Amino acid sequence: MVSTATADADARRVLGIEGTAWAASAAVYDVEADDVTIETDAYEPDSGGIHPREAAEHMREAIPQVVEQALDIAREQAADAGEDPEESPVDAVAFSRGPGLGPCLRIVATAARALAQRLSVPLVGVNHMVAHLEIGRHRSGFSAPVCLNASGANAHVLGYRNGRYRVLGETMDTGVGNAIDKFTRHLGWSHPGGPKVEQRASEGEYVDLPYVVKGMDFSFSGIMSAAKQAIDDGEAVEDVCYSLQENIFAMLTEVAERALSLTDADELVLGGGVGQNDRLREMLGKMCDQRGADFFAPEPRFLRDNAGMIAVLGAKMYDTGETIPVEDSRVRPDFRPDEVVVTWRSGEAVGSWGGSSDDGTVGARDGGGAGETVQGAEATVTVEDGRVRKERHPRTYRHPTLDERLRTERTREEARLTSEARRVGVPTPVVHDVDPKEGVLVFERVGERDLREDLTIDRVRDVGRHLATIHDAGFVHGDPTTRNVRVADERTFLIDFGLGYYTDHAEDHAMDLHVLAQSLAGTADDAEPLQEAAEDAYRDASERGEQVLDRLREVEGRGRYQ
Repeated sequence: MVSTATADADARRVLGIEGTAWAASAAVYDVEADDVTIETDAYEPDSGGIHPREAAEHMREAIPQVVEQALDIAREQAADAGEDPEESPVDAVAFSRGPGLGPCLRIVATAARALAQRLSVPLVGVNHMVAHLEIGRHRSGFSAPVCLNASGANAHVLGYRNGRYRVLGETMDTGVGNAIDKFTRHLGWSHPGGPKVEQRASEGEYVDLPYVVKGMDFSFSGIMSAAKQAIDDGEAVEDVCYSLQENIFAMLTEVAERALSLTDADELVLGGGVGQNDRLREMLGKMCDQRGADFFAPEPRFLRDNAGMIAVLGAKMYDTGETIPVEDSRVRPDFRPDEVVVTWRSGEAVGSWGGSSDDGTVGARDGGGAGETVQGAEATVTVEDGRVRKERHPRTYRHPTLDERLRTERTREEARLTSEARRVGVPTPVVHDVDPKEGVLVFERVGERDLREDLTIDRVRDVGRHLATIHDAGFVHGDPTTRNVRVADERTFLIDFGLGYYTDHAEDHAMDLHVLAQSLAGTADDAEPLQEAAEDAYRDASERGEQVLDRLREVEGRGRYQ
């Protein structure tokens, strides 16, 4: 049986195996030299997207070859280090347990088990998504970055808190790469579609397409349908490709900025194959420059699926004893990154996240004095004489036409919905002035602190009731995070309605509750009782409480990792 005991010594070399979807890959990580050698045989479908059966057949043929190539490299490294290459040249075998395509994962796991037993070394089961984050953290030297992962099957934002990587936001329908591939299949282009879109976009001009950010989640189905319809209506392919990139990548960049603001982080790393796109990296770099954060994108071989990141994280896990017996090494196609206990960072600080509200809080940073300017996710706020001036400055990463539209629409809607919520009985700040063209609002300053500083059952019940009230009035908040609620004495205020809109759909109301739940999970040490309290209060206060909560359960099951 493979041992699961804590390593007596740190790893010298770890062999990693990756095969979640298309990349049959094996790698050797030489820990002392901090050197990674990767062998990859990529699956390339004849037409359309990735076919699970064909991908599994490719894995079955290619995995043994790339593993033997990697093992030969490990033997050479052992010999060069003066070790006996006939002894085990690696200290552990790491493999992707998930998430990914089940048939592919099972082939990789079988190969990993056989190799570990053959070499008499431990197995390490690695979460593929956490590996994307960790390779960026490892290569950049960042201490506590937020990670945006943009790959074929996934799109999400992760942040570290209290021993786990929390999913701060994710796609609610399809992965970003898959979404682009669906568009290119409509054009009859071969897989992968991303590089072809990038090439044609270089010759295009901007046309309007949908832009959908739901709190810190995103949806790509609407923009894909609109892009296909634009082609059918005769729009130039180059223009649609250009606008598709501008909108999708701006959505990803905006959510990444919201995550930086929510967590008070100043480091961002990029992961995933879509991260090879020059325009996406340019947008993320501009956003980080504008808010004074650091940005790092690993070299392309570590962005696309690869065994190098599996080997590097495998070494970290091995050093903390995170090995796994063969009998417990079943694959997990829906393996959520927030299920992973991050033991290799156990010595780091795990306190609460700080920072201003997601959107530039109306209350400003707790304890902020007069004249202080605070940077939020898409605005700055300045406190003066009991009033708050909020300015949505142009975001340099967005196309000017898109940016002007969003700034104007969000400023107008924030003023309207803040006042409308107040009219139906929800505590909100008084709106003193609004200039949609310049993106400026002037509010009454409300509250003494953010909800996250006073996370009690009673406060969260207030939020549940407030959301029920505005939903019954026919609109949503759009971004009800713990930073967009202010509290003082016996009053609980909703602020920052910039992502709100009028709607009677249960789906949209459920998304508000989903955003609140994600925020509680990323803020509280024990979020479940708080979420239950918010839902109970919502059920009691809303005319359609049960219907909306039933839809919430559907929404929660739709996330990529559920």
